[in-house]
Amino acid sequence: MRSPVLTFPASRSGRWLLPLLLLVGRSLAAPEADPLQPGEKAAGDWIKVRLETARLESQWLSEKPLMESLVGSMKERAQALEERRDLLTAKTAKDRDDLEALKAKNQAALADLHAAEAGLQALAAKLQELRPFLPPRLSEALELSYRSIGNPNLGAGERMQLTMTMLNRCLEFNRTVTSGEEVLAIEGGGAKSLEVIYWGLGRGYALDREAGQAWSGAPGPQGWQWEAHPGAAPAVARLIAIYNDKADPDFVAVPAALAPLPEVAK
Repeated sequence: MRSPVLTFPASRSGRWLLPLLLLVGRSLAAPEADPLQPGEKAAGDWIKVRLETARLESQWLSEKPLMESLVGSMKERAQALEERRDLLTAKTAKDRDDLEALKAKNQAALADLHAAEAGLQALAAKLQELRPFLPPRLSEALELSYRSIGNPNLGAGERMQLTMTMLNRCLEFNRTVTSGEEVLAIEGGGAKSLEVIYWGLGRGYALDREAGQAWSGAPGPQGWQWEAHPGAAPAVARLIAIYNDKADPDFVAVPAALAPLPEVAK
């Protein structure tokens, strides 16, 4: 089906009618923008900003006295805190000086403690080196002390007490004459019970009554050493009898030899 075709008469009036229709169609198809619309929008925005500014100014004017009072109170509080700080600083000046002095004393005491611990450890090491040169009876009596003093985790106080105990035991043993039966292994033989008498830390005698043998003992280069003395058994037996009050006191000649002390014992 064909579309209808508009036809206009070719007359004088038709010459202006066509442009007029085109102009009206254009105006109906795309109306022109209102030139006053941007101005109206800007005026509306300005009014909104002005109203918000007025509201903020009014709010500030109403809250300004409160804010000023808060600022004043904060300044007064800050000044009071500063004065309190200065007062406490003045009051605690002596305490701080005493604290610094105490801190210095503690540091000095700590240094002394470290030095004492080092000295005790060195002394314990010397005691360990000295053990082979002690009389066998004393060395056996100090077995537990030697085990304890060898503990690296031992405290300074315990190490000091243990060291002094060992030294006192050695000093007491050195000041007395000690006698009794003792199990010894002499001259590479098996261990057997012997009668032994010690003169302090430097001399001892052992007696085997059944075998009629006697030995003298003393610290040597490699530790405590026993030396056999044939024919000395009667003298050693008399010496032990006098100690046990089984014979009258008398001078007894027993073998002895003077030797230089071991280097560790000096």
